[in-house]
Amino acid sequence: MSPPPTSVLLPTTRWTPACDEVAAQLAEDDELLVVCDAETDPVADHVRDQPENVRLVVAGEPSGCSGKANAIAAGMDAARHDRVAWTDDDFRHPPDWLAGLHADYERHGPVSELPAFVGRDPLSMLLEPVYVLGGTASVYAGDMVWGGAVLFERDDLEVDAFLADLRRTVSDDGLLSEHLDATAVRRTRRVEIGGTVRESLERHVRFTKIAYAHDPVGMSVSSVGITGLVTASLLVPVYAFVVAALLFAGCYAAFGIRRWTAVLGYPALLASVPLLAYAYARRTFVWGGRRYRWRSKFDVELVE
Repeated sequence: MSPPPTSVLLPTTRWTPACDEVAAQLAEDDELLVVCDAETDPVADHVRDQPENVRLVVAGEPSGCSGKANAIAAGMDAARHDRVAWTDDDFRHPPDWLAGLHADYERHGPVSELPAFVGRDPLSMLLEPVYVLGGTASVYAGDMVWGGAVLFERDDLEVDAFLADLRRTVSDDGLLSEHLDATAVRRTRRVEIGGTVRESLERHVRFTKIAYAHDPVGMSVSSVGITGLVTASLLVPVYAFVVAALLFAGCYAAFGIRRWTAVLGYPALLASVPLLAYAYARRTFVWGGRRYRWRSKFDVELVE
């Protein structure tokens, strides 16, 4: 049986290979909503040359939420179908990507894939083991949602309540994880991150604040536990290095991630302690060219 008509939301300001890849997978009644901030974004002209089932949605400037949350909210309002997929423009979508999500939905209901973050600068490469632990393994273990590859139907959650909350927060997938009972499948997508140390610092601050905003108790316990573990490991650094490398290599293998950075497990854990303190101390962070002050889950200020 064919899946029902589906709306795919893809927030971006420029046309990337991911846009072509997703557009090529649409069935006759599906639609791809390319969501940008303004008519002047480079992606706008490109969308006008696409087939009718590829539509442009102009979200406008965010107010009281992140640009990503604002884009997803606008896309959800514009979507014509009850089955909805979210995705991003920064990873490869193989020809069976959308079909795979449909098949998973038939087995599990709402479903999400997993990100595998790959660094492009020294800091983001160093932190890859931390992100495999916190951004891949923990999403899978907790059946959380990754906004880069998630599929659900409107009846699977209270859409109006979700959108009202979305328009006053930062993390689209962090919030969706609280509103949607989803299954995370053990299938990863390689997402390149960073580029400069400054970009990687800002991303790490954002990741840390997202984790704390949506699970303050769990994040606090994890922070204390990591700090204590790292402090104790300083007494036997050679053994700690070997054990961490082996454990992270096993974690990488479990999710099909083939990266040499598994050997950086111990230095990554060492670096995570001062970076946690740095992230907690930061009052603002930059994401997508905008600076945010995020006081609590539903208290977001855009800083000029």
